[in-house]
Amino acid sequence: MVIPESCPVCGSTRYKKNGHTRHGKQNHLCKNCERQFSAGAENLLISSERRAEIANLLRERTSLRGICRAVGVSLTWLLHFMVECFASCPDHLHVRLPASPAKVFIYKLEAEADEMWSFVQKKAHKQWIWLAMDATTRQIIAFHVGDRSRESAKALWGEIPEVYQEHAIFHTDQYEVS
Repeated sequence: MVIPESCPVCGSTRYKKNGHTRHGKQNHLCKNCERQFSAGAENLLISSERRAEIANLLRERTSLRGICRAVGVSLTWLLHFMVECFASCPDHLHVRLPASPAKVFIYKLEAEADEMWSFVQKKAHKQWIWLAMDATTRQIIAFHVGDRSRESAKALWGEIPEVYQEHAIFHTDQYEVS
């Protein structure tokens, strides 16, 4: 059991036990400022280097709990970090054509489209991620997060750049959206 040395707000060493938190940790009450706190509840800041390392592990599709164990962060912090990363994604990916478009147009543009599911906290909260990527460069050209419906498929198609919509051959898993 970790015993706090002082109140995190006023620094007083005059505190008493005050029940338990909802996670079962011992709660304390400062006698000077009447602030409630628990041992080890200080806010640990994650450095930008550590955040970059975590982002790389996410890109490598390492399991979330594996990242938590390897880097030493809580699952709650990691989920909030992922939400922060997704919120910083642009609405439009500004896809650039390859450097030599004549060569690509001779062979025709090829793209792949597929969907995959994940969940948020419970498997009952399924989220579908729809992706479209250039088959040659493996660059993501469009994405959509939603359900597994025809509307989501149409939303993905609406995000795909016009040059791909008009000239590309799309490879899919032949999923017939209903």
